[in-house]
Amino acid sequence: MKKIYYLTAFVAMAFTACQKQPIVPLYPAVASVQAYNFTLASSDYALLPSSAYPSTTLSFKNATDAQTYIPTILNAKYPSKLAADNSTAAVTYTQAALSFKLTDSVYADVAYTLTPADYLLLPGNKYTDFSIAQVLKWLPYKYPSPVVNQLSLLTFTPYPATLTPPYSFLYLNGAWSEIYTITPAQYAVYGLGKYNQFTSTNDATLPAMLGALLKTDLTIQDTVKAGDIEYISFNYYGSDKGTYQRVIPLEYDGSNYVAPKTYVAGPLNFVKKSGQWQYVQPLPVIPYTLTAADIKLIAASTVAPSGQLSNLGSYGDFESAWTTAQLDAAMILVLTADFQTPQINTNYKVTYLAYVGGTDVPTSLLFQWSGTAWVAQQ
Repeated sequence: MKKIYYLTAFVAMAFTACQKQPIVPLYPAVASVQAYNFTLASSDYALLPSSAYPSTTLSFKNATDAQTYIPTILNAKYPSKLAADNSTAAVTYTQAALSFKLTDSVYADVAYTLTPADYLLLPGNKYTDFSIAQVLKWLPYKYPSPVVNQLSLLTFTPYPATLTPPYSFLYLNGAWSEIYTITPAQYAVYGLGKYNQFTSTNDATLPAMLGALLKTDLTIQDTVKAGDIEYISFNYYGSDKGTYQRVIPLEYDGSNYVAPKTYVAGPLNFVKKSGQWQYVQPLPVIPYTLTAADIKLIAASTVAPSGQLSNLGSYGDFESAWTTAQLDAAMILVLTADFQTPQINTNYKVTYLAYVGGTDVPTSLLFQWSGTAWVAQQ
């Protein structure tokens, strides 16, 4: 009897196994709108084509390159199956150290002494002397088609006479700028006054030597800030026995002038549209600082408890009792009164005085006009 039972069970199982099983369709998960905020890692740069230089340098030369390449990284890292349209990404990246090379540094090519006729190239000028400001206006007439990193070492009759040419001018970022020029007295500091030039024997210590000269120049030290780049022009005698006018950029780190370093830059903002990531231009900012009339307007309103409003009217600052919602309401009250035709896609930066730790601290809040209402961006 047991054998019959087992046989029946076996046949039933075999029959069941032979039946077609229903196919359960697998649908991909629907991507949702995401908001990413991250710093590029080395693995992210590897998502770029091998022909793209950042894939090996792990940095970008400038913000324009970052804006160009990062969408490719985002398309690979966060494709449409992970991030729907209107997803956003705030991306911080590594910016390469400033690299610089003159178009031409041969001394005979870049050094020039103005002739009497040269002074007359500047429209409206009748004199044969120039101030630095006049030289900057004159350069586009002398060199109507300059190239990037073009150097001009100019000798001219100076006005006022206390100026001591030659002066160096560099075409950089679409404009001519005066840059720092090493003087005969500065060459003499290092015992190089006979020829007024550095040589190839100074190569290893040249940045430190130039930086030390800048630190003793009060015209520079009185205004320099950490992160500032100074371009230094100097005469150089090369190992090939050629004479050059070279330029080195040095960065002030708060204590010394050093070769520019890589640094973290950004964040840059991106948005996904039609399945592709793209760079988003930053919104323009309209700054606005509360006036006495604005304080009076808020104090007479109902945006906060009467005690806080009375205190604001008396002292003109916002104490810690003000909540975020109350502050937003107060600023929106002012924006509504002061900006009758606000612009969309614009950040309005409202600055007020917050009473913190016994002192007034300027503090800012951002708002945007949606087309129908003011929206806090905090």
